[in-house]
Amino acid sequence: MLEHVADPLGIILRRDALAVGFNDNHLARARRDGSIVRLRQGLYVLGSSWASADPATRHRMLVAGVLRLYRNTVAASHQSACVLQGGPMWGLELSHAHVTNLAGVGERRAARVTHHRGECRVGDLTRSEGLWVTSPLRTALDTASLAGRDAGVCVLDWYLNRGLVTRHELGVGLDRKVDWPGSLPLQLAVRLCDARSESVGESRTRLLCVDRRLPLPDLQFEVFHPSGRLAGRTDFAWPAYGLLGEFDGVGKYTRTRRLGETVVDAVLREKAREDLLRELTGWRMIRFVWADLDTPAATAARIGRAMHRAAA
Repeated sequence: MLEHVADPLGIILRRDALAVGFNDNHLARARRDGSIVRLRQGLYVLGSSWASADPATRHRMLVAGVLRLYRNTVAASHQSACVLQGGPMWGLELSHAHVTNLAGVGERRAARVTHHRGECRVGDLTRSEGLWVTSPLRTALDTASLAGRDAGVCVLDWYLNRGLVTRHELGVGLDRKVDWPGSLPLQLAVRLCDARSESVGESRTRLLCVDRRLPLPDLQFEVFHPSGRLAGRTDFAWPAYGLLGEFDGVGKYTRTRRLGETVVDAVLREKAREDLLRELTGWRMIRFVWADLDTPAATAARIGRAMHRAAA
């Protein structure tokens, strides 16, 4: 049974299967009946494991298998390391496993693996479950250098918000990469990142304000009772315009549900919180959803109208 050759993720290396008595005919039959799925040459995963995996887990399977194939000659890097470290996936190219060759050679893209060449210094690498992975600082900068401005800022925001890197460390790391490809877009992403953003949606909303020349919001704005007790926080606030803002992501109400609380209960509690914050401040509230980010001109106009009404 091939299940006995698989690791906890369901990964099977061809060389391991051959070593215990299977052959290529066994593997071919298993592929045809769906027992295994071929990820690349020499690398398979149990069909049941693959079918039940979400996109992040599927990428982890590919990366973990590739690292086992190459043993200790490469480290997971760039967006693959970001996924392994739990970072955001929005806007990242994840069809390939991204690795950096520890010998500093090789720059190619083949068989679902992108090989990067780059000097790895002390502190650039860490071990995770027996495999080499670039450090959070190196990962954040490498990923942002490839991802484009918006996705890069979302990645940098996440690493800053989780306390995995500091702005000072980003600056030092950026100085080391000044001659690397992608360094100019990376410099812009570093200038725009903000540790206070708690989600991709919040980061992208902030960047929409940058692009549309709207006043930048205060982030994680705190509202207090007259007694000084904290009443709540909002994702955004424009105090000069008397406007509060919230980003309602897909998982917001499920993620913040309390023990024994239904989604409806969570929505009603959020509505009561919003009413309280508006009552305490006398300000308006504007809410954003993912679809708003796909229509930046319309969303910017909506923010502008809300500012005008709130300031009137």
